[in-house]
Amino acid sequence: MPSFSTSTTVLDSILFRDAFGTPEMREVFSDFSLICRYAEVEIALARAEARCGVIPAEAAEQIAARTDVAAFDFDLLRRETDIVGYPILPLVHQMTKQCGEAGRYVHWGATTQDIMDTAVVLQLRAGLEIIERDIAALRGILADLSKRYRDTPMAGRTHLQQALPVTFGYKTAIYLAMFDRHAERLEQLKPRLLVGQFAGAAGTLASLGDRGFEVQQALCEELGLGVPVSTWHVARDGFAEAVNFLALVTGSLGKIALDIMIMASTEFAELYEPFVKGRGASSTMPQKRNPISSELMLAASKAVRQHAGLMLDAMVQDLERATGPWHAEWMAIPESFVLTAGALNQAKFALAGLVVDEKRMAANLDISRGLIVAEAVMMGLAPEIGRQEAHDVVYDACRLANEKGMTLADALSADPRVTLRIDRATIDRLTSPQNYLGLAPAMVDRVLAALKR
Repeated sequence: MPSFSTSTTVLDSILFRDAFGTPEMREVFSDFSLICRYAEVEIALARAEARCGVIPAEAAEQIAARTDVAAFDFDLLRRETDIVGYPILPLVHQMTKQCGEAGRYVHWGATTQDIMDTAVVLQLRAGLEIIERDIAALRGILADLSKRYRDTPMAGRTHLQQALPVTFGYKTAIYLAMFDRHAERLEQLKPRLLVGQFAGAAGTLASLGDRGFEVQQALCEELGLGVPVSTWHVARDGFAEAVNFLALVTGSLGKIALDIMIMASTEFAELYEPFVKGRGASSTMPQKRNPISSELMLAASKAVRQHAGLMLDAMVQDLERATGPWHAEWMAIPESFVLTAGALNQAKFALAGLVVDEKRMAANLDISRGLIVAEAVMMGLAPEIGRQEAHDVVYDACRLANEKGMTLADALSADPRVTLRIDRATIDRLTSPQNYLGLAPAMVDRVLAALKR
């Protein structure tokens, strides 16, 4: 059998892993990286306790110098973890053996969850750095699109029907504003999330007597983390907020993906994902150019949404140490980060090389023969004949245009209630969709000016 035969999910599949994730984010949440984080926290704890005079300084030095994760017996670690139910005691066994006499001070005063939670915080910090970088890159791409297509008219659609004209830059500026807010949310999230966990068996730091707070602060300083105000063994709002933040990010990506897929459909044909030979090809239909990146973005948004719900459920924990809810986080957190990184990667590819057909947008805008700007005509006539009569006149003209296949301008020109008050040039101006973009271009400018880029 090939070496990859044990892969079971899209996240580690030899076929799908780079469609749904990225190598960089997978490495952050890999088994080896996680075990290294466990050891990193144990070493930092020893150093912190040595600083505070709780254990000998020489012991901390030996623990730091002699711990070698690469030399661990991983089969033994797996077997013992399966027996114990948690990986920290098996890890401590091997660290103790490696560190000789100093090994007696490994894990001094800590509890399993202290090490595991703090290690996950270190993973989240690294993962969020990647997410932050990708969001910044995506904001740059969206800002460029918004500038380039600020004045490109197209049909705005509500309930999948043409409604009023907008510009394509207006559409992408709405996307940009979402990700501006995500960048702000991420910055606000960090102080709440990136704090250490060290509180002992029941969260009271009883094993360290009056040195508990001192050691806790020293540990957090060693790791560059914030100091918790209180024990959070069963207060999981930080981790839940992190995954729900990812759900917001992928939810926005899902919205963009759905727009792209609809607008790339044959009947719309207004834009396409970048052309790469063979990408999106059908096994039976040579003409197909499927929106693959958008499909993957949409799928990721649905999966991360499910994990967000799981994290909210996992907040309901029993007493001073959780049973099953804590374990649910072990599934939801890594998968959510990998899926989000994959979706952002697909978005950067799709949007950076987006093919925009401005001529087709203009053609689709004219498909209603001017009916899309019936509101503009009504508002133009209202000062002359009153709003209600203007509504009735335009309503009648729209029915005539639909029944006879006429343009709205021709239908209006056939009505003396209109021609007695405005000339044909005014009718043509009022029925031109390009003249009824409202403040769409100005809204693009406001989004671009809202935050430093």
